[in-house]
Amino acid sequence: MNKTALSFLAHPDDAEFLCAGTLIRLRDLGWQVHIATITPGDCGTMTEDRWSISARRTAEGTKAAELIGATYHCLDERDIFVVFDKPTIQKTIDLFRGIAPSLVFTHAAKDYMMDHEVVSMLARAASFSHGIPNVSVLPRPPHVVVPHLYYCDPIGGVDPYGKAVEPTTFVDVSAQTEKKAEMLAAHASQREWLRAHHGMDEYLEAMRRFSATRGKEIGVRYGEAFVQHRGHSYPENDLLAELFPV
Repeated sequence: MNKTALSFLAHPDDAEFLCAGTLIRLRDLGWQVHIATITPGDCGTMTEDRWSISARRTAEGTKAAELIGATYHCLDERDIFVVFDKPTIQKTIDLFRGIAPSLVFTHAAKDYMMDHEVVSMLARAASFSHGIPNVSVLPRPPHVVVPHLYYCDPIGGVDPYGKAVEPTTFVDVSAQTEKKAEMLAAHASQREWLRAHHGMDEYLEAMRRFSATRGKEIGVRYGEAFVQHRGHSYPENDLLAELFPV
């Protein structure tokens, strides 16, 4: 099996909140890990222009990924203006074609922010189609497959209507959470802003609180939860549950 995992999310630091513990566990099993964002986080500031903050945040994303030996990618779309159109679909397909993942993580289909929902659609489109010969001018890798696709938790574990999400899969990340926090802390621009705003290290504490909530559901200290996409042509087995039985 091609052991390549791709986290394809909206903004730098999304992976560190939502699935970094699982990415660490995959890395420890010998998987190659890629962390990609559709935007550089160019609206993630109250004081800098979009070019300055983009440079900072993509550097932070690279640093966080390097902490676990992962590779960071950014497709350089604009915050708030992520759309499901032909150029963006093509850009996403080309990214998937170059990486050829067998396991993909993306945002929940219904989330509090439209950037997240559009990224979820892009990941679904590219995961299904990137192996089709005529869909990209990039060479088709010989090991390309329709990957296992998992939707990460929306923030707070609820959909936009306040309904709790019911995960299909839990992963125990108790032993990985301090490294996950180190990755999150690498996003200093966001951590500093929230620390100044809240008067405490809310950036890291919010991650730990929700990880603890999911962990409690399976009787461990910290957990991450996912919903597996099981549509036609996608793998039917729960790969994460097989790799990391609870």
